[in-house]
Amino acid sequence: MRGKIEEIGKVRLDLSHYPGEDFYCDGEIEDELLNITRNYAEVEYPRIIEERRSWPFLYHLSALRENVVEWLPMDKSMKVLEVGSGCGAITGALSRKAGEVTCVDLSKKRSLINAYRHMDCENVTIHVGNFQDIEPDLPCDYDYICLIGVFEYAQAYISSDDPYEDFLKIIAAHRKKGGKIVIAIENKLGLKYWAGCKEDHLGTWFSSLEDYPEGGVVRTFTRDGLVKIAEQCGFSDVSVYYPYPDYKFMTSLYSDERLPRPGELSSNRRNFDRERLQLFDEKLVFDTLIKEDQFPLFSNSYLLFLGEMPAVKYVKYSNDRADDFKIKTILTQSVSGDRVVRQMEKHPLSEGAKEHIRKIHHAYEKLSERFADGKLQINECKLNSDFIKADKKENDSYVTFEYLEGKTLEELLDECLERDDLEKFHTLFNEYLERISCHEELAVTDYDLIFSNILITADGCWHVIDYEWTFEKEVEAKEIAFRAIYCYLLENEKRNKLNLDLILERLGITESDAENYRRLEMKFQKYVTGRRMSMDEIREAIAQPVYGLSQLPMLSPAEKQKGQVQIYEDQGGGFSEEQSFFLEEDFEQERSFRLIFEGQRRHLRIDPCSDYCIVFIKEIRWNDRTISVGGKELSVNGIPAGEGVYAFDTPDPNITLHLTELEQRQENVLEVSMHVTRMQEETVRHMRHTQKRGFFNR
Repeated sequence: MRGKIEEIGKVRLDLSHYPGEDFYCDGEIEDELLNITRNYAEVEYPRIIEERRSWPFLYHLSALRENVVEWLPMDKSMKVLEVGSGCGAITGALSRKAGEVTCVDLSKKRSLINAYRHMDCENVTIHVGNFQDIEPDLPCDYDYICLIGVFEYAQAYISSDDPYEDFLKIIAAHRKKGGKIVIAIENKLGLKYWAGCKEDHLGTWFSSLEDYPEGGVVRTFTRDGLVKIAEQCGFSDVSVYYPYPDYKFMTSLYSDERLPRPGELSSNRRNFDRERLQLFDEKLVFDTLIKEDQFPLFSNSYLLFLGEMPAVKYVKYSNDRADDFKIKTILTQSVSGDRVVRQMEKHPLSEGAKEHIRKIHHAYEKLSERFADGKLQINECKLNSDFIKADKKENDSYVTFEYLEGKTLEELLDECLERDDLEKFHTLFNEYLERISCHEELAVTDYDLIFSNILITADGCWHVIDYEWTFEKEVEAKEIAFRAIYCYLLENEKRNKLNLDLILERLGITESDAENYRRLEMKFQKYVTGRRMSMDEIREAIAQPVYGLSQLPMLSPAEKQKGQVQIYEDQGGGFSEEQSFFLEEDFEQERSFRLIFEGQRRHLRIDPCSDYCIVFIKEIRWNDRTISVGGKELSVNGIPAGEGVYAFDTPDPNITLHLTELEQRQENVLEVSMHVTRMQEETVRHMRHTQKRGFFNR
C-alpha cells in the first residue's frame, strides 16, 4: 500500500498508511454526504441544508464552520497541518489562506468527502490512516498546526500514561521555528452543560461536570487545565480565546483583552442535535458571570493559541447573510512606544460584500452631514488605502473605525431596569428620540440605530458606532425608535416590565402602525439574509425538544415512554394496549428497526411516539415489498406536509399497516425507517392555524 496516491481533481489522497477499512463511520449519512460533494457545487450546500433540515448536513456542510480558523493571520507563504480533518469543514478556509495544506484523517470515506468538496484546491494533500502511523513521515516545517475538535480524543491517538501531553509534544515537533498550534475544544465546565445541554461527545447530561464518571476515551478541559498541559509541554506563549456560542458555529471570538459585555451573549439555544433541559436563562447567567469577571471559566468553548499571540483580540462574524452582505468585524491591538493602539475594522467575506463595505464609508459621510449640528457623533470611518487601488486585494479591502471606550445605551437602559428606575429609563429613551430626530426630513437614515449601536463615552458624548444599514431615504424617527425598542424587548424577557403602550403613546404610534413596522422588520431581515434561512430559522426547523423546569416531571419513566415506538397487533379483536409492545431502543430522531412476526394478523399499528410530532416516513417494507402511504395497505392519521412527511396534531399518532391487503407468510418481516421530531403544544396550535389557511394542502 505504501506510496499509493489517488487524485480527486487537484487534491492528492495519500493512502500509503490506510489499513484497508474505516474503523469509525456515521453510516448512511456519510454515503449521502459523499454523493452531495461529488455531484453538487459548494454554492448549493445552503439549499441542501435547508431542504434536508438535519443536524449532520448542517454540521458537516455549513460554511459557518470555517469561522473558527478564518481569522487566523496566514498567507500563501505558509504551510498548515490539519489533524483530524474529517469531512473538510475547515479545510477549504485553510486552503484559501495558506500556500500548502496537509490533512490527516483515519477515515477514507470522510477523506473522500473532503477531497470531492475541495477538488479544485491544488494545494491540499490528505493522508488517510492512523495518526501514529502517518506522523513519522510528516515534515517538521509547518507554520500552523490545527487541532479543531481533535485534542479531546488524544487517548484514542496515543497509548501512554499522559496521552494529552505526549500528543501535544509529538504535534509540536512538526512546527517550524516560530510555528503556531491552534486547538479548539469544548470547555468541560461550559455554561450550556450547567443549563441542561447534553455533553457534546457522549450525549449524556452533566458527564463532563462530573469528570466523566463512566470513563471513555474523550476528555475535555477547563481553561486552566488546557494552559497547564501546554506549559508542561514547554510552551511559554500561551493565549486563550473564547469562541461564542461555541467553536463549531462561532459567531464571535473573545480574548482576555476583549471579553464580552453584559447583553452581548444572547444566542444560547444549542439544541440542534439532542434534546436538552432549560434550567435557567443562559443570557442572564452569562451577564452575571461577566459582571463578576467569571466568564472565562464558563465559556462554552476554548481556542488555545500556542505561539506569539496575534494582534486580533476580537472578531464578530456577520456571514449568516446573503452573499453581498457577508462581513467580519475585528479588533486589533498593537503597541506603539509606550502606547497601546486599538482599532476596529470591517472586512468583506465575499466579492459582493466589497461594495457593501464601500457603502459603509459612504454612510459615514452622509450621516456626518445629517448630524453635523446635532447631538449624535458618527464614529469616524476610513477606507483602507489599498481598497481604493485598481488591483483591490481581497485581504486588504476594509474600513477602519476609531475604538471607543464607554457604555452602550443598551447597558444604561438595562441598569435602569435593574434598579426599577423607570423614570430614568424613559428620560434616556426620550433623549435618544430627540437625538435621532435631528434632520429626519433628510433622505439618509441609519435603519439600525438600536440601543447597542450607540456608545456613551465618559465625557457624555453619544457615538453611533455601527451604521452598516444606512439607506438614502427619508424615514421617520418614530419608526427607527419603534424598531429599537422592539428589538430590545425581544432579546430579554426581563425587559417585559416596560409598559410598551406608554412608549407607543410617546411615539404617537397606533397598533396599526406597530403591526406595519413589524412587517417591515421581517422584510428587512429577509433582505439581509436573502432567500436563505438564518441559523435561528434552521435551528427551529431541526431543533430537538427543550424541557423547562415546569416540564421536568415529564422526564420521568413515563415521559421516556412517550418518546418510544409502540407497536399494536390486531389479531382479530382490534387494537388494544394488551396486544402491544414498546421497542426498547433508545432512539433519538432517526428510528429504524426490523421486526419479525410469526403467523397471521389483520393489522399492525406503528405509533412513532406518544406525542405531537412530525414524521418523515423514509421507507416501510413488508416481506421485501415497499409499502406506500395512501393505498389500501397503509394509512396514517396525520396531515400531509410534503412527500412522505406527516404532521400529527394529536398526541396519539399512528401509522397503520393493513395486512389483509398484503401477502402473509409463516414468518413475516417488517422494516421501518423514519425521522421523528416531537413538537410542543404551541407549535401544534400554530400548525392548526396554518392548516386552516390551507398551508399543508398546497
